[in-house]
Amino acid sequence: MLKRLASLGFALVLTGALAACGNNNGTNVGSVGVDWTGNDINVEAVADPEVKGVICHVAYFNRSLIDRLQQGNWFEDPSYSAIDCAASGPVTVGNISTSAGGQEIFKQQRSLIFKSLRITRIYDKANNTLLYLAHARELQMGSGKMSLSAVPLNGLDVTWSNGKPN
Repeated sequence: MLKRLASLGFALVLTGALAACGNNNGTNVGSVGVDWTGNDINVEAVADPEVKGVICHVAYFNRSLIDRLQQGNWFEDPSYSAIDCAASGPVTVGNISTSAGGQEIFKQQRSLIFKSLRITRIYDKANNTLLYLAHARELQMGSGKMSLSAVPLNGLDVTWSNGKPN
């Protein structure tokens, strides 16, 4: 019995450590319970640090302690995520990368060390659109789970701090 309690205590400490790895620049705006075991879908608002006036909302799955015990996989959450971004007022574009690889604006650990949820901003110069890609980054075999949102800049009140890219 004592050994079982020690294992449960260790599991609680590890779960707390995993939750602490989730620090990011998002603000929690909601959490929806999806089953009786305590699994949740969390929704966070993520402001683009270099593009004022654009806000993204990202949703992701957060596993419960019961699910972790049941599955035997203590250290990671699923890679699934969804994203939607929109202009929330006048847009001021700061110093952004215009390379095809984009620029990471958000990162949250989804496992103790190997997996993270990322949001990458890509500027589509031909269509004058900001693209926001939510995806997982994993050490091995990557992840094909992704979600994409577009914020067209045509017709918006947009100021480019460093001049609009040619």
